[in-house]
Amino acid sequence: MNLMEQMMSTSYSLKGKNVLSWLDFSQTDVTQLLAQAQYVKENPHSSALSGKTLAMIFEKSSTRTRVSFEVGMVQMGGHALYLNSRDIQIGRGETIADTAKVLSGYVDAIMFRTTSHEKLKELADHATVPVINGLCDIYHPCQALADIYTILELKGRLSGLKLVYVGDGNNVAHSLMILAAMMGMEFVIVTPKGYEPDADIVEKSKKLASRYQGSVTISHNPIEAVEAADVIYTDVWTSMGQEEEAEARLKAFEEFQVNKTLFSKAKSNASFLHCLPAHRDEEVTGEVIDGPQSAVFQQAENRMHVQKAILQAVIGSW
Repeated sequence: MNLMEQMMSTSYSLKGKNVLSWLDFSQTDVTQLLAQAQYVKENPHSSALSGKTLAMIFEKSSTRTRVSFEVGMVQMGGHALYLNSRDIQIGRGETIADTAKVLSGYVDAIMFRTTSHEKLKELADHATVPVINGLCDIYHPCQALADIYTILELKGRLSGLKLVYVGDGNNVAHSLMILAAMMGMEFVIVTPKGYEPDADIVEKSKKLASRYQGSVTISHNPIEAVEAADVIYTDVWTSMGQEEEAEARLKAFEEFQVNKTLFSKAKSNASFLHCLPAHRDEEVTGEVIDGPQSAVFQQAENRMHVQKAILQAVIGSW
């Protein structure tokens, strides 16, 4: 049974649900979202969200998050409203709670790209419409769903695949680890000592992996970690807000560059992923990210498709 058949065989709804972290969802939930992402990618234009409005609050700038959400809403007949935090009252001292209540009276959902998971939770606690995490300091759920969907497209399956994340144990790594564990994958994160992912998220991911016949491993040896990998994934070494650490991070991560030598240790048909933006010849060399086994632009496009699936699930109808 393929993903679409699984979706159609189940009476299902996520209407009204917040999307803050995949820890709040089940494997069935994720499977349904992946199936719907496949459907909307094949059928991009619809009236599924006709008359619906998404408010998008940005405390951090973005290319992919803004454009993918905005275009996705338009393709489904809805409207997306860009709200830079500096231009609305939340940037002038209005409380997050008040902002949540006001916006809930105007729009059908709120996407928040923020510096703090605590701010995100506060917004969700006071909003009466679904809140979607467009990125926070701990999680990046929309990115991770696009990553997993891209792997499914590339490999035809998820369970049993070896996914190796090379780099900082950041928000991208956290969400990717959770979904990989939930979907029965072998997930390895290889990172310098001192840059490991959050221990509590690792423990929760290991419990998910045990339930779904996957695994989660922390490594500090890139050569050993990527051996027989189906997918190698990396991210920038210095994220927004960490600029003061840039010099120290460059030194700490210098042995963790995804280059031709490291990539050759993976399977011969391994795929390369990166959430972008990329710093060529820093975390990855040009010959890898621009090579034939790179799927980074397919991955970037898929942000829109999975987010359309999420939006249809929480404010539309399947």
